[in-house]
Amino acid sequence: MILNKAIEEWKKEYPLLNRLTDMEECFWQNPGMLTFEEADRQAELTMEDMLDAKARLERFAPYIEKAFPETEESHGMIESPLKEIPKMQKALEEEMRGGMEGKILLKCDSHLPISGSIKARGGIYEVLKFAEDVALENGMLKRTDNYAILMEERFKKLFSQYSVAVGSTGNLGLSIGIMSAKFGFKVTVHMSADARQWKKDLLRSKGVTVVEYEDDYSLAVAEGRKQAAGDPRCHFVDDENSRTLFLGYTVAALRIKKQLDDMGIIPDESHPLFVYLPCGVGGGPGGVAFGLKQVYKDAVHCFFAEPTHAPCMLLGLMTGCHDRVCVQDFGIDNKTAADGLAVGRASHFVGHTIAPFLSGSYTVTDEHMYRLLAKLADSEEIYLEPSALAGMAGPCWVCGTEEGHRYVKQMNLEHVMKNAVHIVWGTGGSMVPEDVMKDYYETGCRYKNM
Repeated sequence: MILNKAIEEWKKEYPLLNRLTDMEECFWQNPGMLTFEEADRQAELTMEDMLDAKARLERFAPYIEKAFPETEESHGMIESPLKEIPKMQKALEEEMRGGMEGKILLKCDSHLPISGSIKARGGIYEVLKFAEDVALENGMLKRTDNYAILMEERFKKLFSQYSVAVGSTGNLGLSIGIMSAKFGFKVTVHMSADARQWKKDLLRSKGVTVVEYEDDYSLAVAEGRKQAAGDPRCHFVDDENSRTLFLGYTVAALRIKKQLDDMGIIPDESHPLFVYLPCGVGGGPGGVAFGLKQVYKDAVHCFFAEPTHAPCMLLGLMTGCHDRVCVQDFGIDNKTAADGLAVGRASHFVGHTIAPFLSGSYTVTDEHMYRLLAKLADSEEIYLEPSALAGMAGPCWVCGTEEGHRYVKQMNLEHVMKNAVHIVWGTGGSMVPEDVMKDYYETGCRYKNM
């Protein structure tokens, strides 16, 4: 029994559950999506909150530029390229056995400086905010200061009296660990069984304490939360519930607007924008989607992408039960090569926040992600980790399936799809060691030829 209902009753109420529990690829259109105006009235967060986060990142830019020389060119801005991928688009069209309306772009958060994944947005932002709060409270910093002074030894001495803890499948741990250690905080990352060994090794090389578990993400988070609860000077980065993390991710929307403007792309009702976001617990894709809706309102259509073995957000949104159900309740094992997405229970906060804004979700098998990984490498010479390819299946769902066509028709977009822009969010990969990436690629080639 799950929440006092037998599985068969759940399946009768939500027929798509049959595909989910069989761990087959599927597409879910969100019946609860509202117009932007209606959804925004319900939202707890606002554009003002996003602008406040943007301003904080700008205050820290002089510090980031000094602390991380790889950001000198961008003057301390943690940002990634937006690229056209015409050869990959052709490869996807061949897979679909048909043309694809519109143009596909890749948002390369896989190549964000410092920690090489989308988590460099929310994770680093939360550590920056904590450092700012500590320095302000101790009377050592004013908001009008040049934040490059945070490199001074007196701040390292201050920050060494505080600690940071987080639970992670890998990439969030990297961003929190690298940034916290740079400031001088004592930092502990609680890693789930899915976390890759190279990520643990890299963190330890930066002086981070890594605690390993043989269980999944939820236990790692619970243990991190427990550690922090007993220490008033320990800040716990709560991937499941943090508004600060979420707001760090939203700033991506303000940045991508400039990139699209520079490319001459101005989304509106005649030029729809589709965005496909790999999803684990929900913070990263939820923050980006929320931000994009604030910027582009009803002109943008956001979809989450999840592994067939870990569709926690789709399950939570579809049933409306959010974090009260987990994939394991329904016999789904939460075991996937997409380690960053190996999450069994979705964020309550993100689920409730994003439900009225989100267009839908779909699932992708590990084999499909690997196949797409090899195709992207062969066509564009861009190498991403498996989880980052979940978004690449999105344009095929929207443009090449009955379910996708139904969505397009319901949104009255049939006649403007030729003007559509599809953004696939590439969430991680640039920090993957060469030998590990070679294994990923070879696995993808095997699946590609099957």
